[in-house]
Amino acid sequence: MTSLEDIELSHPFVERVIVPLAQAFGEFAIRFTPQNAIYETERKLEQADAPRWLNPTLFLASRFVFALVLGGGAVLLLGLAPTVSLLSPMGLGLTGLLVVAGFLLPNSMVARRIRERQKEVLNSMPDALDLLTICVEAGLGFDAAMSKVIEKWDNALSVAFSRVLQEVQLGKLRREALRDMSDRLGVPEMESFVAAVIQSEQLGVSMARVLRVQSDAMRVKRRQRAEENAQKAPVKMLLPMAFLIFPTIVIVLLGPAILNIMRTGLF
Repeated sequence: MTSLEDIELSHPFVERVIVPLAQAFGEFAIRFTPQNAIYETERKLEQADAPRWLNPTLFLASRFVFALVLGGGAVLLLGLAPTVSLLSPMGLGLTGLLVVAGFLLPNSMVARRIRERQKEVLNSMPDALDLLTICVEAGLGFDAAMSKVIEKWDNALSVAFSRVLQEVQLGKLRREALRDMSDRLGVPEMESFVAAVIQSEQLGVSMARVLRVQSDAMRVKRRQRAEENAQKAPVKMLLPMAFLIFPTIVIVLLGPAILNIMRTGLF
């Protein structure tokens, strides 16, 4: 018969030791963290679609863990280095820089994930709204139209729609589920879309007409974003061309001429 100790030891070491220690450390540190910072951290984790086990407590603990790991690695490397002392200005500066970088690294990872997710939602919204419009104009309800979007695509927007349908099926009002989805995504275009849908329900305006207007607006905004990115491309290419491509061209074109002039003894 399997004992409780055997069941406990069958779990991974990280789940048995590391996670409880991080949880305890995070609970201790969160006592000194302002409530607004905790709420903002929770909101960012929702926008990044973080796993459910990654709560603000563990996230705060991970920041200190990364700082300790990178700082400890710097101390170890400087202790083994024969030329640089740990107590020298360079050693102290390097250690402090790595500690700060480790403390900010989880925030940077979450912010990058939020940007990627919001970009994915923005890129998929025009096509999704087109499908919603077609389904509603064909006679389907708004919930059934969202289910068609979920069946058609597998991206961040379809996952958000799926959660809305699940919450509605559990008894939450549709307008509240849509507002919560808008808060979780943090995309201004989604906020305007949700506001238009809720307003059409409250005022009795045709849902198909509202969706058609929103779909046209999303396509226009997507084209404008593409044009904006195209205009930014020459500016982004300027530095690589100035420091990498132009010097190479100058060396290839003028190098042989300079060598010939040097052989003639003019220099």
